Amino acid sequence: MALPAEAQLADQLAGNDSLTFIRSKRMSDADLAKKREGRFTTGLPDLSSDPVTGFGFGVRTNTYWNGNRSNPLFAYTPYLVRLRANAAYYSTNARELVLSVDMPYVRGTRWRLRADFKAQQNPANLYFGSDQSTLGSLRLPSNPTVMFATYAAYNKARRQLRSGEPGEAILVSDALSNRFRETEFMLNLKADYALGAGKWRLMAGYEIQHLAYKTFQGTRTEAIDPVTGNTTEAPNGTSLLARDAEQGRIFGLTGGWLSILQSALIYDTRDFEPDPTRGGYVEVANEFSNQLIGSQFNFNKLFVQGRLYQRLPVGTRTVLAGRLGVGTIFGQQAPFFEFQDQWSPDGSINALGGRQSLRGYRANRFLARSLAFANVELRVRLADLKMGRQTFGLGVAPFFDAGTVRDRWQDLSLRDLRTSYGAGARLAWNLSTIVFFDYGLSREDRLFYFGIGQVF
Repeated sequence: MALPAEAQLADQLAGNDSLTFIRSKRMSDADLAKKREGRFTTGLPDLSSDPVTGFGFGVRTNTYWNGNRSNPLFAYTPYLVRLRANAAYYSTNARELVLSVDMPYVRGTRWRLRADFKAQQNPANLYFGSDQSTLGSLRLPSNPTVMFATYAAYNKARRQLRSGEPGEAILVSDALSNRFRETEFMLNLKADYALGAGKWRLMAGYEIQHLAYKTFQGTRTEAIDPVTGNTTEAPNGTSLLARDAEQGRIFGLTGGWLSILQSALIYDTRDFEPDPTRGGYVEVANEFSNQLIGSQFNFNKLFVQGRLYQRLPVGTRTVLAGRLGVGTIFGQQAPFFEFQDQWSPDGSINALGGRQSLRGYRANRFLARSLAFANVELRVRLADLKMGRQTFGLGVAPFFDAGTVRDRWQDLSLRDLRTSYGAGARLAWNLSTIVFFDYGLSREDRLFYFGIGQVF
């Protein structure tokens, strides 16, 4: 039976024709009972670990305005307003500042407004190539005939001291040959409008971005003498990214300004966005960049994804979650950095490789114009705890990931799939904040991640 307050809320909603478009968004009774009223802030030390950016620390805060249970929107929105402020520094000297505001169903209307600002610098980005040949074994830029079955073997080999080639020093190392530094400043404004019964939404946005890049060609770095095994220093050899730019294989290494128009059609029936137990999410998203709108780069990027969440009749909260994504980029001279992520109104996805797509492989391990990937997780709640006004949920999440890349979207198929698997732990704090710990395995690597937010 519905609780009196819930029954009153349902009657209130049913009597308000202007809110019929969010009926499908109603939270489960169990989650609704745990949802806090009013304004509150969750602040966490931003401790994270990623195989590429390293160990990170900082602060991550979310301030939520949920309103009161008497508000007709209370059972149908994750929050009325969310203000996010994150700052972090990583052991690789990467640093990031993120500010955002999100207002779903502004003042009971069909509009959702979002604004995001980001300033970041990351000297630990990886580059293994920009076409479907990256599906092959790992190779050093100085000797592509030698292949490595594991990342550990590859990492050891690239630190070896070797004789320099034309244009390099007498003795060099390849330790930093596939790394580059990215500096980014970004402002993004988005608005979406709920159609009909609210399951469909149209979104439009604008993003302005400035990017700068640096390779480590010639930078002194650690090296190992292959004869004595002693550690020494040597200049880094030719950068793989710089070499590909010189050969006309990639564009955009000089960085510059991007002006981007964004649009998306979204079908969303999730019951609770931060951690759904049922429903689905399907989107067709597009980014258009052109000199006509003030950009220094011309490209058009398309991404389609679908997610499904199904609560299973096992335990207190067991959810089978799945995602399928397909993306491609058009434009003869599309910049290489746009190959690295797939834009989504629900949050960009770094692919292919890394914690957001293929957790047993390093970020950007497989890179080409077109990609397809899938993820499956079984999210099992083991226990729920309450400490004062704070609620915590403890769970586990075994997972399986698969994906591939191609130079042309027409060639995408199940051939040459790369797969990874593993398991993770989940800690839900006041429903909306999810802390994850994931360990991913593949035939090439073993990787551990922890941070905040569900992968999808």
